[in-house]
Amino acid sequence: MAAAKKTGGLAGVTAGETQLCTVGKEGAGLTYRGFDIYDLADNANFEEVAYLLLHGKLPTRAELDAYVEKIKANRGLPDAMKTVLELVPAGAHPMDVLRTGVSFLGNIEPEGNFSNQSDVADRLLACLPSMLLYWHRYHAGGVRIDTETDDDSVAGHFLHMLHDKAPKELHRKSLDTTLILYAEHEFNASTFAGRVITGTLSDMHSAVTGAIGALRGNLHGGANEAAMELISLYDTPEAAIEGIHERLASKALIMGFGHRVYTTSDPRNSVNKRMSKALADDVGNTVLYPVSEAIEKVMWDEKKLFANTDFFAASVYHFMGIPTYLFTPIFACARITGWAAHIMEQRANNRLIRPAADYVGPSLQEWVAIEDR
Repeated sequence: MAAAKKTGGLAGVTAGETQLCTVGKEGAGLTYRGFDIYDLADNANFEEVAYLLLHGKLPTRAELDAYVEKIKANRGLPDAMKTVLELVPAGAHPMDVLRTGVSFLGNIEPEGNFSNQSDVADRLLACLPSMLLYWHRYHAGGVRIDTETDDDSVAGHFLHMLHDKAPKELHRKSLDTTLILYAEHEFNASTFAGRVITGTLSDMHSAVTGAIGALRGNLHGGANEAAMELISLYDTPEAAIEGIHERLASKALIMGFGHRVYTTSDPRNSVNKRMSKALADDVGNTVLYPVSEAIEKVMWDEKKLFANTDFFAASVYHFMGIPTYLFTPIFACARITGWAAHIMEQRANNRLIRPAADYVGPSLQEWVAIEDR
């Protein structure tokens, strides 16, 4: 552990060690267990990356095939879970739906003595999309969907449940790639929250529930939804340029730009930007991509702020027909792999995470009887 530093938000403080991920390291950039994010985005599928994070190595063909079948077999929801999801209000935030679903799953499928932690991780990876889409389809259209599709990928399963049909390969592959990009990111707020809970020797469901709560906040997981709301305001690049200049002049917060760790660029952005252009061409949308490019240019020219992974992910999801309010939950459906891997890593060399704080309150005071106050 590094020596304690006085810093707001723990910026620059090293809070532990991990073998899972590098973020912004000189000569490394973003890597998962030593594999560059660009190699993974170009060559891997999400299930391979999930296996890599959770098991420490890339799977063989036989191991990957068995893993895919295991994930497919774990997609189903118990009737009690479906009842709970139907009782969650239609107006609830979808992140709250996942938070409730994971917590309830911990009641009906408790982890026990942690000996089956890998199975619990795989179960959560498989059924988070099922929870989300069962609730969405029930409250959006009154449909009780079958969550046990035969799709061989989490991305295909998600889009199939959303649209009632197997997706186009470009759409499936694009969603699959975004899941890879979102899967892991070192000691971010939600992961660190999960590790703090794990450090108390709590169960995986509790740790993941806490992580979901942290990801729900707009400063961590909601930027892709805010980006979609922003780019939807403008119907031409010229209008976007004028509008962003006005927002900058009024010092309005513009989400989807800059990053707490990266200083010059987010390596994930170029991948999402490329997919956004391909999907725009595929669906025949001639507005959102050029508007997004215009906003990106203004933010760099005026503020030297770069687009982060959330900015172009917004249009990627929109072009696939995914409702905006489901964007952040998709983040959670990907990050469950990183969360679970960190939970298992924390347990392997556990120590209670309990930092100190500098007291800045009143000095020692004399007690005053209530009659004399």
